[in-house]
Amino acid sequence: MSIRSLTVDAPDGTTALARRDAVRGDRVVRLGRMLEARHVETQIRRFHDEGMAWGSTHTAEWQEASAVGLAAALQHDDLVCFPHRVHTLSVAFGITPEAVLAECLGKASGIVGGIGGSVHVTDTSVGILHTFTILGAQVPVAAGVGLALQVQGSASIAVSIFGDGSVNMGAFHEGLNLASIWRLPVLFVCENNQYSEHTRYDRVTAGGDIAARGASYAIPSAAVDGQDVDEVVAAVADARTRVAAGEGPFLLEIKTWRRYGHSRSDQAGYRDDEEVARWLERDPIELFAQRLRSEGLLDEQAEEHLRADAERRVAEAAEHALAATEPDASVMFRNVHVDREEGAA
Repeated sequence: MSIRSLTVDAPDGTTALARRDAVRGDRVVRLGRMLEARHVETQIRRFHDEGMAWGSTHTAEWQEASAVGLAAALQHDDLVCFPHRVHTLSVAFGITPEAVLAECLGKASGIVGGIGGSVHVTDTSVGILHTFTILGAQVPVAAGVGLALQVQGSASIAVSIFGDGSVNMGAFHEGLNLASIWRLPVLFVCENNQYSEHTRYDRVTAGGDIAARGASYAIPSAAVDGQDVDEVVAAVADARTRVAAGEGPFLLEIKTWRRYGHSRSDQAGYRDDEEVARWLERDPIELFAQRLRSEGLLDEQAEEHLRADAERRVAEAAEHALAATEPDASVMFRNVHVDREEGAA
């Protein structure tokens, strides 16, 4: 058996790993990646509106600080289990816009060859182990990954990223319990975007902050402002240090917001105007750009170039994705993690 690593390089030859590493050391690059992710989500919506893509899709506008903050603070050899709201996270972790867009279009140049679609992304070169579409399923799987890393004596950690809708699933509690009693090297990250599908999380989740649930399993926890990328980076880095040092698992709640409904068919009419207006003022991209300007790290000309470059890259990626070939039916069993020998049962 061999574990297959799927990865797609940028048209200029830049690897996903190089793109991932770029956000770890440069805050201006982080802003550019957040802009890039926003444009990717907009383009995916456009593909669906124009009938070029099919099926359900879940975008994550306004969650860019969470995604880029995670990518910047984690090590590339940490093993990360992704949730279904995956496009922005994928771009943040280094997957190219073209590979994400082509996958949404079912093209052969997609990150998994066009057979995974919008919610199935993997690239082990940057630590993305799996994308999980079943709510909470990534929690016990990450515990299992953590157990494997512990047995191997690895310096890497397992990471499970999930939404607030997962914290009321049985798998969430089982995964945290096992991770705690075995002191597994797992960082549990809840991206609390305020809504479990169509319902505010506080209407269906007791106890206030989701981070408080860590205490039930003797797991240390923290909550962080998910619209502030610097705070996310600091919180994730601190949690990772503790987990990697052998202190056991950690639960981090990233408080954020999704700009649009749960999926493309959801018009989000259940949200009141006051709430929407309040969160629109907390666009993580604009907040971060303002901070970089105030610190003298970004002038007007550089910012204009950064914004235009992100828009151009995604527009070109969309053109390439649309022109890409369809996958051949014969490849449907090739892009799997374990290659089976010919003739094996």
